[in-house]
Amino acid sequence: MTVPAPAGRAAPSADLADRLPSLTGLRWIAALLVFGFHAGTMRIVAEPDYRAVVDALFTLGLSGVQFFFILSGFVLVWSARPGQRRRDFWRRRVVKIYPNHLVLWATALLVALWFADPISPLAAVENLLLLQAWDPRPGWFYSVNTVSWSLSCEFFFYLCLPLALPLLRRARPALLWALVVAVPLLILALWPAQALVPEASRWWFTQIFPPVRSLEFWMGAAAAELMRRGSWRGPGLAGASVIFVVTWVVAAQWIRAELWTTLLAVAYLLVITAAADADVRGRRSPWRSRPLVWLGEVSFSFYLVHVLVMTTVLRWTGDWGGGFTGWRGPAVVVGFLLVTLLLAGLLHRYVETPMMRRWARRRRPPVEAGSGRAETADAGSAPVLPRQRRGAADTERRSAYADR
Repeated sequence: MTVPAPAGRAAPSADLADRLPSLTGLRWIAALLVFGFHAGTMRIVAEPDYRAVVDALFTLGLSGVQFFFILSGFVLVWSARPGQRRRDFWRRRVVKIYPNHLVLWATALLVALWFADPISPLAAVENLLLLQAWDPRPGWFYSVNTVSWSLSCEFFFYLCLPLALPLLRRARPALLWALVVAVPLLILALWPAQALVPEASRWWFTQIFPPVRSLEFWMGAAAAELMRRGSWRGPGLAGASVIFVVTWVVAAQWIRAELWTTLLAVAYLLVITAAADADVRGRRSPWRSRPLVWLGEVSFSFYLVHVLVMTTVLRWTGDWGGGFTGWRGPAVVVGFLLVTLLLAGLLHRYVETPMMRRWARRRRPPVEAGSGRAETADAGSAPVLPRQRRGAADTERRSAYADR
């Protein structure tokens, strides 16, 4: 399968190709996997039969973060605009993730004060500045709002991408393919390589350390550049979905844990590229329905909120670590899901969206009516000719998708 280059796509699918709504829908599935994993590790469900179902479905749920990292690399390269200034890119990324992070950081500290938990000022500052993933001390990278360690990694990715993007744009397809193939092998090599790291830091090195986790980001970035050029080859959405399900089941039941991240990196990449291909070609996709797209749009807020909600409620009610017997266990998990989704919707609606509208877009100087001068994208830039305007609109829509 060879995906057409964006410039040559058919008009009916142009809007889908710019927005890639199927990837937005898939974001919700990844967030749900992480939620299920944490619900399982907190042992909310105590009934053995029900717990076996949770374990079967969500044992590998932590890999949902791996999906987000691969997807982030793919989307940001796909949506990169020609001539975009680095500082504009960095501003958009900060505005995208920092307001939500700040709200959850402050809320987590208030919760800690409520329960009289000890608070390390240095850990709080590290978390506020999203530097905690660089600190190998046990517990420090999970400080304050536990899940924000992944934002610390994302900040590192964002810092690097504008510097590396010109190299990606100039790289030959063979080199990009080599990167796509090499990343799963490098992930596999981390398991013997961790023997070089002190035992207390091995989890941090393989699971948290930003340069190591960036491997997944660059894998997605290389695939996006191949697809942007029309050079990507891979299965369609149905085939990729089957490969993913089979990989998930086989890995959970019969594959050693050291191989999970390698296998799932490949499976996730195939699903992401196949879903993007379906949107580019205007083909059917179950992931771009309106409810799923909305869930995908709030998935970032959902991810940041879910652990804090569950741990706070369980500690407040005295049920932390005990679990719920019978049908109450699944009912509590569903209740947590709904409450977290409600809070995530509010956070998305009243924090994330207004901040993006206010600060993410670069203001353009007004064009005087009747001046007779050609429109320009920015002061001092070359005139935008009529044929160029549609291309500029395309890249603007892609950038808006990346902001979501």
